[in-house]
Amino acid sequence: MLDDLIANNRAWAEAKCQADPGFFSRLEGQQSPAYLWIGCSDSRVPANEIVGLDPGELFVHRNVANLAPPQDANYLSVLQYAVEVLKVRHVLVVGHYGCGGVQAALDGARLGLIDHWLHPIREIAETHRHELAALADVRARRDRLCELNVMRQVRNVASDIFVRDAWARGQALSVHGWVYALSDGLVRDLGVTLSSVAEYEGRR
Repeated sequence: MLDDLIANNRAWAEAKCQADPGFFSRLEGQQSPAYLWIGCSDSRVPANEIVGLDPGELFVHRNVANLAPPQDANYLSVLQYAVEVLKVRHVLVVGHYGCGGVQAALDGARLGLIDHWLHPIREIAETHRHELAALADVRARRDRLCELNVMRQVRNVASDIFVRDAWARGQALSVHGWVYALSDGLVRDLGVTLSSVAEYEGRR
């Protein structure tokens, strides 16, 4: 089984070299992606493929349910490096409809260690309980909570000191909220982009 992965890798590398002989020599140099992708760990959501970017063009951070928690050192380290070293111009918070983590938070079942991780989504669900309760079925509630979660994570990213400092020094940086649909492979822009402190403060 693992041999298949090695064989796939060899075939991929050979195809890349045939299509673009200088690909790996360029990749070996310093990366300079314009985008940071904060997405879900779900295996059905391959970041680079979805937006048609090659290796080196998209800096990626993934976790269960695409959270951007202000107390998580892993996420914060990625964000700081992306903003201060790579100088990305866009942070993309990308959720997806049908997210198992969001569904688990909505169900409220006790799952163990991950319960702590999903707690912020349960808080979002509680804040918007009336809106969610008005939706006709479980799938609609889950998918709306996927959107609400992305919107909250956009604000989490925009409130971080690394992003605020970048804006203060005039660095071009925007934080976007997208949702990917497994049903058709398309990304939806939720229209919650923030590009300055003024925009952040104006959308409280």
